Amino acid sequence: MNKTNIFLVIYMILFWSCSDNGQEYKSPTIEQPDTQNPPEPEEPDITEEELLDLTQKETLKYFWDYAESNSGCARERYHVNNPALDANTVTTGGTGFGVMSLLVGIERSFITREEGVERLTKILTFLENANRFHGAWPHWMDGTTGNVKPFSTMDNGGDLVETAFLVQGLICVKEYFKTGSESEKELAEKADQLWKEVEWNWYTQGENVLYWHWSPDHDFAMNHQLKGYNEVLITYILAASSPDFSITKEVYQNGWGSNGEIKSSNTKYNLPLLVKHNGATEYGGPLFWAHYSYLGLNPRGLSDEYVNYWDVNVNHSKINYQYCVDNPKNFSGYGEDCWGLTASYTRNSDGTTGYTAHKPGNDTGIISPTAAISSIPYTPEQSLKALNHFYSLKDKLLGPAGFYDAFSPHYNWVTKRYLAIDQGPIIIMIENYRTGLLWKLFMQNENVMEGLNKLGIDYLNQ
Repeated sequence: MNKTNIFLVIYMILFWSCSDNGQEYKSPTIEQPDTQNPPEPEEPDITEEELLDLTQKETLKYFWDYAESNSGCARERYHVNNPALDANTVTTGGTGFGVMSLLVGIERSFITREEGVERLTKILTFLENANRFHGAWPHWMDGTTGNVKPFSTMDNGGDLVETAFLVQGLICVKEYFKTGSESEKELAEKADQLWKEVEWNWYTQGENVLYWHWSPDHDFAMNHQLKGYNEVLITYILAASSPDFSITKEVYQNGWGSNGEIKSSNTKYNLPLLVKHNGATEYGGPLFWAHYSYLGLNPRGLSDEYVNYWDVNVNHSKINYQYCVDNPKNFSGYGEDCWGLTASYTRNSDGTTGYTAHKPGNDTGIISPTAAISSIPYTPEQSLKALNHFYSLKDKLLGPAGFYDAFSPHYNWVTKRYLAIDQGPIIIMIENYRTGLLWKLFMQNENVMEGLNKLGIDYLNQ
């Protein structure tokens, strides 16, 4: 072996000894920071206005492109990988969120006014002919027939809370079109008539409390009283606002307010909770409690003899945010730009997909984009930071109808699924943050004003 070959062998031995599992080893280069010329911060590739527009426009597709085909109403769910699943299952509450979203779509020119009126007329005609139980719609309906689809064994009748979410939307439709063309005025009149046919006081059973369910087969056997604090405030407001089937103030005080027991002196992160969140008195409940009742009902300046509801929602949102920042369970990805716990799809312990009401007391490592985004009126800085982060992950999180329902950085998991009740608040609360559109429409309704006055609730006169 000549000298050249010997040198080559020695070189190869040395080279291989400095490799890691057969991969070439490169010694790290430690760069000293340039304190005189720090790097310029990267400019975002999208402005705040563009991001809000994009989020609203893409999310609207859930209620426009993926609506139940026969009724035009909101489907309960849409699974990208299984679009036929529950294709004809209409959700009452989600439809309420959907009609409000369509109003945003008209205002933002995502759809034309004529297209919106046509779709809304189709929806309201379906609702007019669908099953109702003392005026209340069921939780689910068959979009092909309008017949009730049982939500559970005994839940095959009226659902007063889902009905309230729908009525909140109907009132906004009435106010939006009441001074429009003849066809628009007819649409407004139909929306007004439908909600006024709900027999709210019948759902008290003659007691000073509202009940959630009634079934023609099981009567009030579910025995679910509406007691605060949770997502049902809007039900009491609308029940008091009804011109023909109104409740008394005593029903509100005993039912929603539990005769003052709704109040709380608990604090978290130096923020008072103000109310006793049902089953979640330490940190507060899932964030949809700060959304569903307040899509039309403006919490700014809204206060009764117990609390100021703006303060309740701001503190609830900030506590949820701070919990995720603190991240006591050490889930990867949680932080100032990735937060938000609410009811949504979830990742089960075995890796399958389920559903649960995420909250600090039930934290499974799942972030639901609707939680942070829909809280934008309460936590604008924190919500926008989260929205920008979600957008930075758009290749994984942004699907055909907006951001997917839930994901987990910790488990590198995303569910390519949507729920109507999660998508709707995104569009609506962004719009309330931007222009207050739905808040203005709902709060200008004379029956709503009469209901609030009846209950002794103070509010900002829009």
